[in-house]
Amino acid sequence: MKYPIKGSCQCGQVSYELLEPPQMVVACHCRECQKLSTSAFSITAMVDAKSVVFSGEMAHWQRPAESGNVSAAKFCPGCGNRIYHYNPDQPDQIKLKPSNLSDTRLIQPVAHAWVSEKQDWFEIPAGVKVFDKQP
Repeated sequence: MKYPIKGSCQCGQVSYELLEPPQMVVACHCRECQKLSTSAFSITAMVDAKSVVFSGEMAHWQRPAESGNVSAAKFCPGCGNRIYHYNPDQPDQIKLKPSNLSDTRLIQPVAHAWVSEKQDWFEIPAGVKVFDKQP
């Protein structure tokens, strides 16, 4: 893959460039991610905050996580697309929502988290790490 890779929300109000490969890509099956994605799971690319350049204003939302941490999110105020999640106590690490990248070949999860809440009909591919809850 060739970097940078461009990404944007549905309406184009928020855009970004991913400057380097993610550290890892994870599929999360928790009920909160099912609500977020309106699907069986949500895809997250773990990246250093310095490896992404954002353009456009984003809105903020947060909730407490089961771990006691805060799960915060940045999203487009126009179309509502989630751009990334993060823990405010760890601002250098972000959880990019990579489905809005122009080249989605990097969306190949190496791990599946919260499989204790996954949809029964979804089969996890062989050869990936599996975590009952948060890794």
